[in-house]
Formats: sequence, structure tokens, C-alpha cells
Amino acid sequence: MSWKSVNDILGFLEQQARWQEQPFQKVLHFWAEVVGAAAAKHTQPLVIQRDVLRVATSSAAWAQNLAFKRQIILLKLNENLPNPLVDIRFSTAGWQNPSAKPQQQLTDSPQEHPSYLGNVSDVQRDDSQALENPQTAFGLWAKKMQVRSHGLPLCPHCQSPTPPGELQRWQVCAVCASKQF
Repeated sequence: MSWKSVNDILGFLEQQARWQEQPFQKVLHFWAEVVGAAAAKHTQPLVIQRDVLRVATSSAAWAQNLAFKRQIILLKLNENLPNPLVDIRFSTAGWQNPSAKPQQQLTDSPQEHPSYLGNVSDVQRDDSQALENPQTAFGLWAKKMQVRSHGLPLCPHCQSPTPPGELQRWQVCAVCASKQF
């Protein structure tokens, strides 16, 4: 029985892992050249499993278009690989475009929202008065809104008081901004 050191075993496993990832690294290297610059922007090779290359696409249309060309792509890729691929599967699953930046970031807290006004001294709320009738409830709401909007800049379009964050983001209030869309 032959005993091997842990270092020998780890070295063998490390070398075996390099052999397994080498074809994929070659695919990554030649991918843009094989599919073209336009298709390369909308695709990402993900993994080779059982000699099948899985590629993520930015849309179903790209997946379908490239699926029609997969035999040509497969021939070009196999010219550069030591072990030929059997097939290529295109799917939108796993698509992540690192160069694309989100147009609008979601806020984690209310304080980061453009409409947030901060700690505004509110009119004391008296629920017993608000429940008496709709006119009283509306009067209390109107008074509260007047206190909150005092000192806010005005929307250049409709002249309504607007939180500064909204003016910074859209140059108009949220209502006028939504009308533009």
C-alpha cells in the first residue's frame, strides 16, 4: 500500500482543477472573436458541463438568434479547444451585465428618498377630532400640509411647494415629473 503526503494529494487536486478550467478559459478568450462584438456584449459564457457550454444572454431574442447559429459557433470554438464541445445552450438564466449601471437606485431608508422632508414639526394629531366628520379631518390634514410645506421651494412648472430632493432629481415636483412620462 502506497502512502502519499497531503501535499502530494493537494498538488494533484490543484493540477486537476486547472485542467478542468482550461477549456472554459480558452472559450472566454476567444468568445468575442467567435460570436462578434455585438453578440459578445449581450452574452456571457457561464460554464462547461459535460462538454456542453452554457451561455447567458441579455434577452430571449438573443438566445433564440444565437441558438440558430449554434452549429457555426460550435465549429469555430472547437477549432481552438483541445476537447471539442458537444453543444451550446443559450438562456437568459444567469445573465448579469457588469457594465450596465442601474438607471435609478432603490433607496434603503425613507431618509434617502427625494421627497423626504426630514423632521418637520407636525401639527399635533387628535384622532377624536378627525373622526367627527370628513370636513374636520380635511381641515386637520390641510393645516398639517400647510405647516409641512412652509418654506419649501416652489416647482417651476406648477408653483406648488416641492421637497428639494425632487427638484434636484427631476427639476420639477413629482406630479409634474410623472406627467412628463
